[in-house]
Amino acid sequence: MVENYGICLETNGFGEIFDITDKVEESVKKSGITNGMVNVFVPGSTGGITTIEYEPGLRKDMPELLEKLIPSNKPYEHDKTWGDGNGFSHLRAALIGPSLTAPVAAGTVRHGTWQQIVFMDFDNRARSRELIITVMGE
Repeated sequence: MVENYGICLETNGFGEIFDITDKVEESVKKSGITNGMVNVFVPGSTGGITTIEYEPGLRKDMPELLEKLIPSNKPYEHDKTWGDGNGFSHLRAALIGPSLTAPVAAGTVRHGTWQQIVFMDFDNRARSRELIITVMGE
């Protein structure tokens, strides 16, 4: 059995982090699937899905790390092509990745106590985002 759901978010961009764990868990419960997997996917090339301990320190540390690795104030070839100034956004999204899959057992998403599922918006402007949640199993 496969069930699909969506999460809609209004974002500010620039590395904003959203804890979506509860919404993913709600989708699994709504699906009625007790054993299988759940996948969360962001359509688009300037957002990412990962896990993190969603606490103030890491919510500050993660964007700072990405700024060191992929600076937002550097010109990128992408910017020459499109003139939108978000080359850094695409690179950060590629580094983090557009999806995450987690196991579902006994009707719940299996993750660590301090491990939350998060969406990160790397674009250089506010966006309306829709994430796709797919629950698969029995």
